[in-house]
Amino acid sequence: MGGAGNTGKVTAKWDRSKGRPEPIRALNRIRERENGEPLVDIRDAAPSVRLVRATTIPYCRRSVAEMVERAARSLPAGIRLAVTDAWRPIERQRAIFAWMTSQLEEARPGLDPATKRRLVCRFVAPPDQKAPPGHCTGAALDVTLVDLEDEPLDLVSPYDRFMGAPTFVYGLTDQALANRSALVEAMLGVGFSNCRDEFWHYSYGDAGWAVRMGHDECVYGLAHLPPEAYAEQNRLWHEALKDRPNPFLPSGLAKGR
Repeated sequence: MGGAGNTGKVTAKWDRSKGRPEPIRALNRIRERENGEPLVDIRDAAPSVRLVRATTIPYCRRSVAEMVERAARSLPAGIRLAVTDAWRPIERQRAIFAWMTSQLEEARPGLDPATKRRLVCRFVAPPDQKAPPGHCTGAALDVTLVDLEDEPLDLVSPYDRFMGAPTFVYGLTDQALANRSALVEAMLGVGFSNCRDEFWHYSYGDAGWAVRMGHDECVYGLAHLPPEAYAEQNRLWHEALKDRPNPFLPSGLAKGR
């Protein structure tokens, strides 16, 4: 079980028997059978879902929107489902990967290229592989829970975001465990699959979903929108990136990514 040691530092362990690993080589083996389903505006297609970040581009595949709406409606009274990230243009994914690489180089100079790439890939899907990142297909959503005033509910205590990232981490407080369980049950209950390393990341129809579900094909590949459809969210995202702490330094861990 996770807990505080003599130094007061919290350490986390998690149940690795749950969920399914999804190494890049497994993702790249998935055959893509793009079904042509369009991206839709979450604000219209999933009106019960909250959008709580101005940088979120509010689009996903139509089936994904229908599913997340059902998940939102299944939650207990007083709890709302919020999407913090949805579809991303591949250009944003490349920018995230490059930024994470630069932050690692700053925090831990001298790492060999293979180690550096492996560490960055723990936190962001590489944009240069056969299998496109789930967010870039419109299949993946990052979600959380909020109250009726859109204030975030606790899903991680006593950990920070990174230490508490695995979905089935041991040692959560009773309240955090109850909230996280409600989120997991709502999303899995409508057909999403979860990345076991990130309790907030769910998808349907992409290569990650196929690996987790034991399929050899996926139905979504890269999706595109005209830049003017998300110009304001992109501008705000680039501005926010300037102020983000280095996630590889202790001062940046609590902020997550």
